Parts: sequence; structure tokens; C-alpha cells
Amino acid sequence: MSASRTVRRIAATALAAGSVVAVAAMPASADSDHGHGYRHGRHHSYSNVVLGDIQYDSPGRDDWSNRSLNREWVEVTNTGRRAVDLDGWTLSDRDGNRYRFDDLRLPGHATVRVHTGHGRDTRRDVYQNSWDYIWSNYADKATLRDDDGRTVDTQSWGYRR
Repeated sequence: MSASRTVRRIAATALAAGSVVAVAAMPASADSDHGHGYRHGRHHSYSNVVLGDIQYDSPGRDDWSNRSLNREWVEVTNTGRRAVDLDGWTLSDRDGNRYRFDDLRLPGHATVRVHTGHGRDTRRDVYQNSWDYIWSNYADKATLRDDDGRTVDTQSWGYRR
């Protein structure tokens, strides 16, 4: 076997090994730092609507002010081109707190942010009107369900799954 052929084989083997390492490392980077914790689990059935960023730990001191409550939020994103009617869809946590979308049509490639506190609903921001924090800073699970109650997407963080 010639030296150049040996070098090519070694190079090909090294490239293949590098590809395997890169693919194996991908899930770790997908569970990236999210808010003030790590996202550990994600379930996604086929839908163009997914859970996006989640700010489950309101920045600053938890003083139960409306400003602090509204700095805790979940993004719901339509990754498709066509609008989706979210009327009757729900967003819930592990403890059974549930927000029901009412009369909201999410345009294609758009995001709505669901805030915990009080405010005036717009196309980009809606409010759960809660006087307490919804999302646990330590471990929780956000579940998005369609109007038939089917799970569309979930994200969890912390130590409990």
C-alpha cells in the first residue's frame, strides 16, 4: 500500500470519527442554558406550533409585583407559513396551572409571549392574570395542548422530569 493511500485512509477515518463526535455532541448543545436553568426534556409531536424560549425565573428579586410576574413568560411560536387558530389551546405547568388561549390567531413565522401577570392582550403578548408565579425556578414542565387536548409540545427543566 502506498504512503499517500495510507495517509488518505487515515484522514478519512479521522474525518469520520470527527463527524460521529459532532453528531453525538449535538443533543447536549440542544439542551442549552435556558433562562436561569437547563432544559432537560422536550417532546414534540408534528405541528408547526412549538414552545420557544421560557423565562421561568423572573430576573431580579421575586417581589410579587406585576412587573416581576410579567418578567416570567413562555413563548409559543408558529414555525409554519400559515396562520394557526390557537382558540381553545392550553399551556400548563406540572402543578395544574393552565392558561387557555382565547380568540388568538398566530400568524406564520410569529411568536406570542404568555406572561404570568396582568396586562392587556395583544397579538404578541398575552397575560395569564395571575397574582402568583406559575413556573418553578427549580424544576417544572411546560405543556402546550391543542383544542382537542392533544399534546403539541413540552419542555421541562430542573431535576424532576
